[in-house]
Amino acid sequence: MRCSLPLAAALVVLAAPSASAQRPMAQPVAPTGPITLLDAITLGRSQGVNAAIAQLNVGEANARVGQRRADLLPNLSGGATYTRQTLNLAEFGFPGITGVTDPFSVYRLQVRASQTLFDASLIGRLRAARDTAVAAGLDAQAAGEVAGATAGLAYLRALSAIETVRAREADSAIAATLLDQARQLVGAGVSPAIDQTRSEVSFAAVRTQLEVARNGFDRSRLDLLRALDLPSGSRLELADSLGPGALDLPLDPDSAAAFAREHRAELAAERARTLSARRSLGAIRAEYLPSLGLSGQYQQSGQRTSTLDGSYNVQLQLTVPILDGFGRQNRVKEQSLRLEVQQIRERDLVNQVETEARQAVLDLASARQQVAIAGDRLRLAEQELAQAQQRFQAGVAGSVETTNAQSSVIAARDALIQARVNFGTARVGAYRSLGVIDQLK
Repeated sequence: MRCSLPLAAALVVLAAPSASAQRPMAQPVAPTGPITLLDAITLGRSQGVNAAIAQLNVGEANARVGQRRADLLPNLSGGATYTRQTLNLAEFGFPGITGVTDPFSVYRLQVRASQTLFDASLIGRLRAARDTAVAAGLDAQAAGEVAGATAGLAYLRALSAIETVRAREADSAIAATLLDQARQLVGAGVSPAIDQTRSEVSFAAVRTQLEVARNGFDRSRLDLLRALDLPSGSRLELADSLGPGALDLPLDPDSAAAFAREHRAELAAERARTLSARRSLGAIRAEYLPSLGLSGQYQQSGQRTSTLDGSYNVQLQLTVPILDGFGRQNRVKEQSLRLEVQQIRERDLVNQVETEARQAVLDLASARQQVAIAGDRLRLAEQELAQAQQRFQAGVAGSVETTNAQSSVIAARDALIQARVNFGTARVGAYRSLGVIDQLK
């Protein structure tokens, strides 16, 4: 058989290195318009650093699946050799044939192939790798949910800072009105000069609180940009307020715990890891079973490239494991212990998920009540301030009453803002604990 060009071309292709193209990493994109709480959560899930790293881990797990699959796919290799040699004919033991040959050349072109026909252990390892990849995907989903919740909480803190600035601006307006009123009464001889001084001190204190609130807003905006993995100089406009939001969750603790068991990505990932550990144990035990493989080689050789002749061999191989120094038995024992550890982790995570779900709905109910109580408190504080102003205007009370009443209004406004933040935080936490943060509205 003569040398053919396709065989030589195949050898060249097999010898050529494969080019691997790397995908460029997607850069975080800043929103162009106002963003809502749901927008912030969505951006956090897609652009958060931990979420992006988790997605890369999914790619690694899928690559490992490909490595396990390669053990079951055909294996093809090729080679080409050139040999310049002599032979000592006496070493072959043919009668009457002795001496050393003249130098001659040998050319060889080879293609080798092998294929696993059946190996239960390799099949089990492939299935275990697939379960691990599923777990990695669920871990990425859970990391995205955590990143989204972190961004949502940062968004709520920024909203709280905005509301605080607005409250301090309103307090400054009231303090300015009370100061003007005190000056008029002192000028008319109705009130002593200390009332004006006390009002000026109160006005300065509120102005200080306003500057502190503005600084708090600037810092909370930077925290939000960091949570969204955006440049610190980016501009964001927040569209939501700290008002009550709609809820579409089971609010009973028992129902919430059952709901979380079915929807939390972390728990699904842990179950996948348990299944992977169980399959790995089965794969080790399957090493006791026989395996079947097919291999072959085709070769063209000769002393001249123009006169190469072909030869081949095909081999069907049955391998029966007998003894490996008791290594398999010890690996079975090791993997069995790993499986028990993984089952303990899964059971512990079930308890954790149920506890977090129950706590979340309890916090949500408490936060809702706090908002209602804080609203009543602010209404009463504003009523007290109005009455104190009337008494001060009538000259039957000093500025102490108005100052105290204004302090009560400031405290009540802060309490209402904090209660609304607590409700928003509890709402985000409840959706996160029940595994449906992407459904938050």
